[in-house]
Amino acid sequence: MPQVKANGLSFEYESFGRAADPTILLIMGFSAQMTMWPVNLCQGLADKGYRVVRFDNRDVGKSEKLERLGLFNPAEAFAKVAAGQAFPAPYVLNDMANDAAGILSALDIGDAHIVGASMGGMIAQLVAVNHPARTRSVTSIMSTTGRPGLPPAKPEAMAVLMTPPANDERETRIAAAMRAWRVIGSVGPLAADDAELRSVAENEVDRVPYYPQGIARQLVGILASQPRHEMLKSVKAPALVIHGEADPLVPIEGGRDTAASIPGARLVTVPYMGHDFSQKLVPTYIREIGNFVDDVERRRKAA
Repeated sequence: MPQVKANGLSFEYESFGRAADPTILLIMGFSAQMTMWPVNLCQGLADKGYRVVRFDNRDVGKSEKLERLGLFNPAEAFAKVAAGQAFPAPYVLNDMANDAAGILSALDIGDAHIVGASMGGMIAQLVAVNHPARTRSVTSIMSTTGRPGLPPAKPEAMAVLMTPPANDERETRIAAAMRAWRVIGSVGPLAADDAELRSVAENEVDRVPYYPQGIARQLVGILASQPRHEMLKSVKAPALVIHGEADPLVPIEGGRDTAASIPGARLVTVPYMGHDFSQKLVPTYIREIGNFVDDVERRRKAA
């Protein structure tokens, strides 16, 4: 896959569809590679007449690793947050929003439908806040505003997310990834089976070596970022919020608060959906995102 220089860093990216079509920029979440956006989701949106671009965030996947910024301890950052104390951070979510806007510039894309999941949803929100001219619309999936007092993640979800693999062996990493997705993923009729979980885990593990330093820096960057609920009142772009009713990592109240904070935002809640992109959810994502951006495009043409 190609790389592009943006915001002073190198980013791995992939593009689906025709360059002349309106762009959908996909921003993935904490510690996750761009390949967590299912190929059939990307292709499904491209088939609806869009150029779909996904990329690895800084410090993850095949994008640039910021080793020069040093090592950071998320446990210390959590303790500082709980005590209301300031702490050093390698970067914050605003910097990652600048990455996304920079990627659009580097690819000669004027504006795009900005779609983010989890941490990527936080970044997408900040693209809409800080780069309104780049934001044709914004979609925030399984994300939150960070408003103080919102319900936290369930303890078992946070525990599995924060527990590293016991070692760097391939099978150990695959088992750890499968365990994590079982805990935070969708349930009932939307749950992924073991074969799907293993396929996803193998794809992620085999793509790049384990890099815990980058994961730590991303997490500290999230913790050091300001809540967005007040900022989001300034967003003028059309907005869609998608959230799972069974999400144990970012409870649905986070999605509701995101929709309530953005003027005119539409909220879609999905029964049985957790914090994942199971194959059984792909048709829902294609339908909801596709119909939303289609509507935005129709309104633009009619204006």
